[in-house]
Amino acid sequence: MKPALVLAALSLMLTGCFSFGEKSNTPAMVYYVLSDPAPAVEPRPPRADALKDSDPLRIARVESSAPQGDSDSLRAEARERSYAPTLLVLDTTTGGFYDTDQLIFSRSASTRGQYQFARWTERPGKRFADLMRARLDRLGTYHVATPGGYVRGDVLLDTELVEFYHDATSEPGQVRLVLRADLVDLKQRTLLGRRVFEQQVPLATYDAAGAAQASNLAVSHALDELTAWLASLQLAPTINKASPTTKGERP
Repeated sequence: MKPALVLAALSLMLTGCFSFGEKSNTPAMVYYVLSDPAPAVEPRPPRADALKDSDPLRIARVESSAPQGDSDSLRAEARERSYAPTLLVLDTTTGGFYDTDQLIFSRSASTRGQYQFARWTERPGKRFADLMRARLDRLGTYHVATPGGYVRGDVLLDTELVEFYHDATSEPGQVRLVLRADLVDLKQRTLLGRRVFEQQVPLATYDAAGAAQASNLAVSHALDELTAWLASLQLAPTINKASPTTKGERP
């Protein structure tokens, strides 16, 4: 029996079924953080016309909460900030194939693949929504909130990442991002605007690290265009006109 066992062990060793301390040549998994590399923006109060048709009781609460000795300009800024439209921002949706933590690439227009050893720390849809809320909140033009809580919103922002991948049809390729955005007036139940944003950012290096870096820039550029689009819609006058304060009053 012993010679038979020895021969079986030797056979397994030769076929590679056992490994005695040899290190694997498999690359280590790398996790990348999707980020918005845009510089920080100083908060700005909304336009003065956001105060039209405002609630006088709310104005009183804002002014009474201001620290004693504040200048008139600081009180006015606090008042305007208080009457910024409340913007509810939904989580960004994605298609089924893109709803993953894997980095996506394409070697032809009709195919998609996934990097084997590269992952996002969070799925791009959820992460993009967090970055979008942070960017909008830094602007100071809106009260930004997430739907589903106790906060009543004036407008709702619904976004979808239609495409988000490394286009590797040529080296080093480019990251392609397509974002659809819908803005809804919650009080009038009307669509205020719809826009599709497209970004194509070249890679610096032909690898996962280059794809992740270009993805960050694509996200930043898309948020630049999104915030500019929202500013062009002039939300404050629209929302105020949608909320008459006197019975029978018409805009």
